[in-house]
Amino acid sequence: QPQFVESGGGLVQPGGSLRLSCTAAGFTLDSHAVAWFRQVPEKEHEGVSCIGSRDGDTYYLDSVKGRFTISRDNAKNTVYLQMNSLKSEDTAIYYCAARTGLHGYYCPSYLRDSYEYDHWGQGTRVTVSS
Repeated sequence: QPQFVESGGGLVQPGGSLRLSCTAAGFTLDSHAVAWFRQVPEKEHEGVSCIGSRDGDTYYLDSVKGRFTISRDNAKNTVYLQMNSLKSEDTAIYYCAARTGLHGYYCPSYLRDSYEYDHWGQGTRVTVSS
């Protein structure tokens, strides 16, 4: 069973930066689309960003465009989410997820479709507060 591990979360002041990392054991991330989701209490997962495999295309939630950047380091089997200019509304638990199956190379049509992903990490908490 593949294991996904997110890291890099923490407490940061508004305007600050964090870089989240997603690594996988027993699973090759570069062959799959990988996304970052976030969740706050009593709300569903919110799709934040996705990076495709074959095409390398990237997609972002409107509210994070220009502030967040998703990238891969295939040699390290890791996907990153660089988060700059953080706001209090970015506070959440952040999860990475990988898509498999026939269309697993590509990000799904809608960033919000969490059901398209088969493997999830345990999450890393991000708190933006002064």
